[in-house]
Amino acid sequence: MPEAYATSAVASGATGFAPTGGVQPILSVKHIEKIYGTKDSVTHALAGVSFDVAPGEFVGIMGPSGSGKTTLLNCVATIDTVTSGHILIGGRDITNLRTRELARFRRDELGFIFQDSNLLDTLNGFENISLALSIKGAPANQIAAKVHAIAETLGVSDVLKKYPYQMSGGQKQRIAAARAMAAEPKLVLADEPTGALDSRSATVMLEAMEMMNVQFGATIMMVTHDSYAASFAKRILFIKDGTVFNEIRKGDTSRKDFFSRIMEVVSFLGGDASDAR
Repeated sequence: MPEAYATSAVASGATGFAPTGGVQPILSVKHIEKIYGTKDSVTHALAGVSFDVAPGEFVGIMGPSGSGKTTLLNCVATIDTVTSGHILIGGRDITNLRTRELARFRRDELGFIFQDSNLLDTLNGFENISLALSIKGAPANQIAAKVHAIAETLGVSDVLKKYPYQMSGGQKQRIAAARAMAAEPKLVLADEPTGALDSRSATVMLEAMEMMNVQFGATIMMVTHDSYAASFAKRILFIKDGTVFNEIRKGDTSRKDFFSRIMEVVSFLGGDASDAR
């Protein structure tokens, strides 16, 4: 068994995975469980998951189909509720928030990038990005400058006047990324952000996310089945049977070497892995 997943603590799904450096985490997941069904037929989608994400980290979540990775993302995104345990974002326990508080929390603290960009078809690129700022209550005289700045950084200035049907898949995803970043959320959640893109568009999108992380200091948690996409992250948590099975960190290694290490673990888990591009 490769060293990356040789320890008994990891193999047993032990908890306590944390960022290095003793930094106060942006996200802290503490022993969460998600149980579906009744007493006669119970499914543990999540079975005691714990980990921390530090400010400025880019963390990937991987695992075979049915492992619980999407359920985990939905719980962190407050789309779903946990059966037990706690999730803290920016030190605030979101598992105790009421419906109105949750809506405000999603608006102010979270950014979302979905597999389908989820842009509003009746708004152009500029309006899709600026809507996030308007909803958050940003001063009207500051919105245009912020939209143009983030659009230029992510390479979509030339499509700000276009509507989603006039954009390529990659352009729509980068507009969605700009929308997610415009309101400066504490945490950006990405759900298979390259799943609907061709190889070239996927690479451009991943480079844009990497830029968001490096230049803007965005904290990103990305769920993906794609080892190539995961290699753009700095740390990967592997979920198996509703528990954290293992983690690996990129450190100072190249992305190519990190990809190889990811592929080793994915192959061991028996999950799907996309070819290197």
